[in-house]
Amino acid sequence: MQTLDWIVIAFFALGLIAIVVWVLMKKQKDSTDYFLGGRDATWLAIGASIFASNIGSEHLIGLAGSGASSGMAMAHWEIQGWIILLLGWVFVPFYSRSMVYTMPEFLERRYNPQSRTILSLISLISYVLTKVAVTVYAGGLVFQQVFGIEKLWGIDFFWIAAVGLVLITAVYTIFGGMKSVLYTSVLQTPILLLGSVVILVLGLKELGGWDEMMRICGAAVVNDHGDTMTQLIRSNSDPQYPWLGALVGSAIIGFWYWCTDQFIVQRVLSGKNQRESRRGTIFGAYLKLLPVFLFLIPGMIAYGLHVKSGGGFLPLLDSGIQNSDAAFPTLVAKLLPAGVKGVVVCGILAALMSSLASLFNSSSMLFTIDFYKKFRPQTTEKKLVVIGQMATVVIVVLGILWIPIMRSVGDVLYLYLQDVQSVLAPGIAAAFLLGVCWKRTSAKGGMWGLLSGLIIGLTRLGAKVYYGTTPEAAQTWFKALFYDYNWLFFCGWMFLFCVIVVVLVSLFTPAPSAEKIQGLVFGTSTAEQRLETRKSWNAWDVTHTLIIIGITVAFYIYFW
Repeated sequence: MQTLDWIVIAFFALGLIAIVVWVLMKKQKDSTDYFLGGRDATWLAIGASIFASNIGSEHLIGLAGSGASSGMAMAHWEIQGWIILLLGWVFVPFYSRSMVYTMPEFLERRYNPQSRTILSLISLISYVLTKVAVTVYAGGLVFQQVFGIEKLWGIDFFWIAAVGLVLITAVYTIFGGMKSVLYTSVLQTPILLLGSVVILVLGLKELGGWDEMMRICGAAVVNDHGDTMTQLIRSNSDPQYPWLGALVGSAIIGFWYWCTDQFIVQRVLSGKNQRESRRGTIFGAYLKLLPVFLFLIPGMIAYGLHVKSGGGFLPLLDSGIQNSDAAFPTLVAKLLPAGVKGVVVCGILAALMSSLASLFNSSSMLFTIDFYKKFRPQTTEKKLVVIGQMATVVIVVLGILWIPIMRSVGDVLYLYLQDVQSVLAPGIAAAFLLGVCWKRTSAKGGMWGLLSGLIIGLTRLGAKVYYGTTPEAAQTWFKALFYDYNWLFFCGWMFLFCVIVVVLVSLFTPAPSAEKIQGLVFGTSTAEQRLETRKSWNAWDVTHTLIIIGITVAFYIYFW
């Protein structure tokens, strides 16, 4: 890092401070203002926030690392603009009509209070132990690699970077609420995009162009069935990414994440009306087409440079193999000139801070609305904002306390992250999908769908931890099912099982009344509600939706 880079970072910091100060000058009148920005966000802020919230350590470390180690395999999860369109076209009308603050609150409206509590607990625990912890952990590693600093003031620079990242982000999230998350995203998103595009262009130039990357990666065989790094659709016998499992599993995980997870949907709930919310998802879907090219392809470029250099580009692990997770920060450190490196570092900062800010805001909202207000319904709006700020502080502290554990088992836990999502998603996805699509889905049906998913998921994760640390364990049917069985196929069968549970329990329990589900399920909307939804879209929305779907299809054809 040279002087010019630090000047660029300083200007970025000043821009961020200016936005936060401007937000703080606009007083938070009530909890709606604090958690949902007053429900007056426009499509630009919503779409930028969806994208910036999504881009975190799993992209800077995980996605680029996946590109360097296995090529296009993870692209199924990153070309999911079409699922964000589902959020805008299918779910936005139901969420808007219900006027809920949180996804658990929506499940209470549709099912019962128990369903709300179950989803709130699942969400809060998963946010603190996975999303917050991994983002902070990876952030420390990225900045240690990019800045090239081992110690500062006698302290391991990892700790300074990780804790500093948390504290800076926490300050503007605690005081600014949802508006600070939305409006800082508008600054952070273009910087992130610019920095990543620079990496892509300079990386391709250094390697010798797109065709050279495709040639080198196309010659790298990734399994025993002849599939290469450039192939998206791989043999169904591939141990990690069988094509059927990848298509089904990525769709289930994507549906849960983009259409039902508080972390993402909260951005849409902040829209001033259905049109702004839907167009925000369309803009977000366009942006979601980019990560494959901004992070995964640079990982493949790093692999190509490593091969061409005779194994001297990427750092090596103690075992002597390439450290694929270092792909993106290594490209930044080795390829970028002064000034440009500062822009890219700002982009990395933007990605990590925006992702963390969204997590803090969503977590504090879940606690405040789904737990505190539920048990103390007479709490004033002003006090709810204070409780939300205090909850954010607690989550920040928990995130920092979890860092030492993350650092000691980080490599192992990071490998489990996709497993966590693959067992978290099916039960929640089944409850939401049937709840919105089938009038007969009962309160107990939805609740037991969530519970069955939670029980099976915890069993799978427990088996992963136990058998992963007990290699001498005997081979049993339990181990074969809950440990050895491919994670993507397990996700698909688990989703089907949860759907069957919801259907069977619903058929044997009382159906919900027409009044309870009015406006929350297909076929129950009033004429006025249908007219409002119809007026919220026109040919512009349809045209851009078709363009996004067309680009997705073309991508699959090219990398088939």
